[in-house]
Amino acid sequence: MRYKSQSVAYWYFAVAMVLFGLQLVFGLLSAAKYLGPDPLLQFLPFDVTKVIHTNLLIVWVLTGFMGATYWMVPDESRTELHSTKLAYIQLGLWTAMGVTAVIGYLFGYGTGNKLLEQPLPHKLVIVICMLIFLYNIGMTIKKSGRFTTTEGVLLLGLGSAAVLYVPALLHYENYTVSIYYRWWTIHLWVEGVWEMIQGAFLAYLLIRLSGADREVMEKWLYVIVGLVFIAGILGTAHHYYWVGVPGYWLPIGGVFSALEPAALAGMAIYAYNALRRSGLSHPNKLALHWTLGSAIFTLFGAGLLGLAHTFPDVNKWTHGTLITAMHGHAAFYGAYAMIILAMITYALPRMTRRNEEGSSIGYWAFWLQLAGMFGMTLSFATAGIAQVYLERILGMGYLDVQLKIQVHFLMLVATASIFALGVGLFIFDFFRHAPRFVIDEPDPALTTPPTSDAAL
Repeated sequence: MRYKSQSVAYWYFAVAMVLFGLQLVFGLLSAAKYLGPDPLLQFLPFDVTKVIHTNLLIVWVLTGFMGATYWMVPDESRTELHSTKLAYIQLGLWTAMGVTAVIGYLFGYGTGNKLLEQPLPHKLVIVICMLIFLYNIGMTIKKSGRFTTTEGVLLLGLGSAAVLYVPALLHYENYTVSIYYRWWTIHLWVEGVWEMIQGAFLAYLLIRLSGADREVMEKWLYVIVGLVFIAGILGTAHHYYWVGVPGYWLPIGGVFSALEPAALAGMAIYAYNALRRSGLSHPNKLALHWTLGSAIFTLFGAGLLGLAHTFPDVNKWTHGTLITAMHGHAAFYGAYAMIILAMITYALPRMTRRNEEGSSIGYWAFWLQLAGMFGMTLSFATAGIAQVYLERILGMGYLDVQLKIQVHFLMLVATASIFALGVGLFIFDFFRHAPRFVIDEPDPALTTPPTSDAAL
């Protein structure tokens, strides 16, 4: 580590790993319920396991973002965090919010607003945590006097994510209106400002792992910001098919929502070419696997599968089916889970005694997760295609269709088990080395003069 306060990131990563594991448990439970009979029906019905599964996804990803930010900002700003005490208070509040929310879901305590089921008291705690987080990061950057484009895009993404949480705090009596504004939070998070966060982490990692030129990487970040504000905002409309908005929004939403990952893929291609040209060989090749894998899988899950699913002429048949799960699982995993795992893999050798080269367990975790998620995507796709044909074209009843497609859920559970094994290995590899918070790298601010092209 270069700065002692970067050790805060380890505890955020640790909480994120625990939540990731819990999310996977409830996801497997939800998939198994499709096969029946369900011995846990009276205690953990499907609606409860699914709510916990999807909300843990949001919480652990945000936890990972926070940890990665607390690692990256001191490194970019070349200074200690403004306050480690605030960071730990934030983590305590955040963890307590997550634990009590899950317990509440077990007893039916929630709002029923998909992915935003947290009751109002929990949402207010989320707001407090985000304010503490943004204040701590902002003051760190301010005191350093160094503000890179990478940090700027990251801060813009994090700040916008906090602002876009405001619609989730409001209550609407009309369910249609509630669903309409829910997408202002969820879509503009996952297909908008979160992509700026991913882009900033991606640029940070590629600059350090591939020897790519900072100036060129940061120019790609401007492209990402442009795509977010054009494609991300307009792409929200692909959720509007069933809401009753004017018809001209449908093709706009379908086309633009598929363009968002293009800049990320271009950045990864540039970095790969820069790596080949420069001949540099960073020892942490495992982190490079996760980094490039995130950009490529984002293009597949969010881009290709998004285009295949969200265009209106297709979406009118596939909306609300297992095709949605196909796109959602691949997109979330590639864009956000993999970039967090990349940041963890890059930072962990500096916070523990783990070798920077990684281990065979780490590579097994990477390939098993990739294979498992690809298999899950195919399972959801085949089940969803059959569901669309039988239910929405032939007109069979929903429950009759579920019996017909059970064979696909056997494949889903099998591939999800492979994915779970990969996640389990990653979590084991994370915790098997005790933390070791030692300053073992020189502070670049003390060894090199400031350069005009590295900061704004």
